[in-house]
Amino acid sequence: MDAPLGIPAPSFDGSTAQEIAVRCDVPAVHLFEEVGSTMDVAHDLAAAGAPAGTVVLAERQAQGRGRGGHGWTTAPASTIALSLVERPLDAEAIGVLSLRLGLRVAQALSRHAPDLMVKWPNDLMRQSAKLGGILVEARWHGGRPDWVVIGIGLNVSASPWPGGAALDFHGSRVEILAELLPALRAASTATGGLSEGERAEWRRRDWAAGRSVVMPARGVVRGVEADGSLVVDGPAGPIRCTSGSLVLAEE
Repeated sequence: MDAPLGIPAPSFDGSTAQEIAVRCDVPAVHLFEEVGSTMDVAHDLAAAGAPAGTVVLAERQAQGRGRGGHGWTTAPASTIALSLVERPLDAEAIGVLSLRLGLRVAQALSRHAPDLMVKWPNDLMRQSAKLGGILVEARWHGGRPDWVVIGIGLNVSASPWPGGAALDFHGSRVEILAELLPALRAASTATGGLSEGERAEWRRRDWAAGRSVVMPARGVVRGVEADGSLVVDGPAGPIRCTSGSLVLAEE
């Protein structure tokens, strides 16, 4: 396999790639000082046959991206930017994966942020500030999923942008990885749509519940369906939204 483009890093907060792989129970970790995008490197590795659980981790991304083509900023030593290769077989589960990932991450990191909430479809929030974001990109072959790359940007000890939130944590980021990666992997191997238990957990952590929004539809946020769609109570009744970004009326 050709080496992915980027500036390799010998360690991450003092731990080598092999040490992180063992601690987090993943088959391989690729460390970089800088890449264009961890998502792109992970896709290249997946296309070359990298196994499920392969992790790409970088201190800096020259072209880091979030959902909808937006950029994603990282700050060395205080944030985590990683991408994870998975090979799920259930197409239905891929449709709700970003929501399921948000729930699992919020649960896993709640001791570092007891007020951690989820914002449809892929943001992690503390009060009125964004703490992290999740991006899922699938590649298909013959109508079946071949692999997905899960990207997550997380502010650990500080936010790289004004007004952003971070975890209440100032230790080694490898400790956060050891909590984060099992949560990501568990979400990626789940099957089917959102269960009643997951929807109940979403209601408990739903940052936008009861708020007035103007996008993806005008009305008041009620919750999510099993297929991951957002339900907005509009002037003429409930509206099910399957795509778009959530924008509050007061923003």
